[in-house]
Amino acid sequence: FQIASLLRAVTCIDLTTLCSDDAECNVQRLCHKAENPVDKILLDNLGINSEEFHVGAVCVYPARVKDCVKALKDIKSNVPIAAVAAGFPSAQYHLDTKLEEIKCCVNDGAREIDIVISRHLVLQGEWEDLYEEVKAMKEACGSKVLLKTIIAAGELGSLDNIYKASIVCMAAGSDFIKTSTGKESVNATLPIGMTMARAIRAYYALTGFEVGFKPAGGIRTAKDVLLWQNLMMKELGQKWLYPRLFRIGASGLLNDIEKNIFIRVNGCNPSKHVFTYQ
Repeated sequence: FQIASLLRAVTCIDLTTLCSDDAECNVQRLCHKAENPVDKILLDNLGINSEEFHVGAVCVYPARVKDCVKALKDIKSNVPIAAVAAGFPSAQYHLDTKLEEIKCCVNDGAREIDIVISRHLVLQGEWEDLYEEVKAMKEACGSKVLLKTIIAAGELGSLDNIYKASIVCMAAGSDFIKTSTGKESVNATLPIGMTMARAIRAYYALTGFEVGFKPAGGIRTAKDVLLWQNLMMKELGQKWLYPRLFRIGASGLLNDIEKNIFIRVNGCNPSKHVFTYQ
């Protein structure tokens, strides 16, 4: 059971690098791992076709989108490219600048955009302004690009604000709501996740629209993933266990999942040379 859950989790990972020293070489490596996230021998032993098994997306800064396009094309991969945008991670930019950045990412080849909201709009109760800003960013994405809206929950002051911000962002057209940039002091916690999941459930009951959920920041182990999957199952149901409606923002998580799958398949720890991606 746990092997199946962990394999499903791999397909929901947005494999991420958001470092100030990102360059073409490590982005290329990221893309190769995204296309081949679990050792082929392991997958063969489990009866899974490795050619059809990959992560949910790769996630990078806007300047690295073209590097992803090239790297994925070279290995004939269809893994989607997600780009953080709209003044990530602070959002302290003029709206025109945010919209232009989104359009540049889409033109360069991004098919998913992770924006971040202006926290002051929540803290000051300016809900209409928040709605209009997210709506404008959704329009900048176009109809074929997914919008994941980061509410930076750890900086919103209360669970009530987290719930309200989630509802407003969904009403404005967000395809996913996301907990955090990963740069806040408080990132993806289960109480935050439950609050956002219940907002998704309420919005679905009211409108019939299914909105995805993406926890990000601090999710590092296979145990963490199983807890988040359990939360999704209890609060939202089985549909939210698959990449269409559930993503996990992570950089180092994949190593621990792969190690845990190896242990469950082989009954022992892997040698140090078996998994080399960090």
